[in-house]
Amino acid sequence: MQTAGRTAQAGRWIADAVRAAPPDTVAALVPAVFPAHARVFHPAVRYEGDTDVFVRWDEVAAANGTTPHRLMQWPGITGSWEYLGEDDQPGLWNDAPAEGHLAAHVAGELAAVLAAHTAGPGECWFGWDDEGAADLPRLRLPRSDLLLVRAPVDRAATNFAPEPREQSATLWWPADRSWCVVTDPALTSTYVGASVAAVDELLASRLEVAPALPGDPVTPDSDPVNRVDARG
Repeated sequence: MQTAGRTAQAGRWIADAVRAAPPDTVAALVPAVFPAHARVFHPAVRYEGDTDVFVRWDEVAAANGTTPHRLMQWPGITGSWEYLGEDDQPGLWNDAPAEGHLAAHVAGELAAVLAAHTAGPGECWFGWDDEGAADLPRLRLPRSDLLLVRAPVDRAATNFAPEPREQSATLWWPADRSWCVVTDPALTSTYVGASVAAVDELLASRLEVAPALPGDPVTPDSDPVNRVDARG
């Protein structure tokens, strides 16, 4: 893996595109230059003894009598803003979907699919927020400032934070720009821009994935079907 301050300019095409997009939309995260987009839901976690069981959003919606759909948001399907915090639903889930972090097994499966949809899986860029630990130039995006490194696509499943913290990459894409993946620090879903074939393969995978559009809203209060009271 190679790191250099000059690499911060590699993502300029992304920064320019998302700055020009309407705020709080998919296009403000992933450049709207791709034929298709997808939303990858971060799983919740249920404790079963010493085992962590990953829980899908559609399971949570079914248990709460709410409606799963591609624009669903966690407060909407659980019925409360408190479930974005410390509260849980024992027996269903104990940890809410992580904000700004893609679980390693999900990132690994996502990378395995996308690796087949670029000519250079060994030449990818990864961006993450190191909180200023390194004195290097950064890719400045509207919602985060990222340090960039170059590495193979399977780097997506590794931890970018010092132990014991866990932090996935915020942004990753191959050098040929055939797709782009964004995990916004404040959101519980990851968004992908790619070819139609790549998105179709993601939709058919074991991951919980929904099709997305560049104009889709992304904030936790944007569920148009499962309404909750305004956040206090």
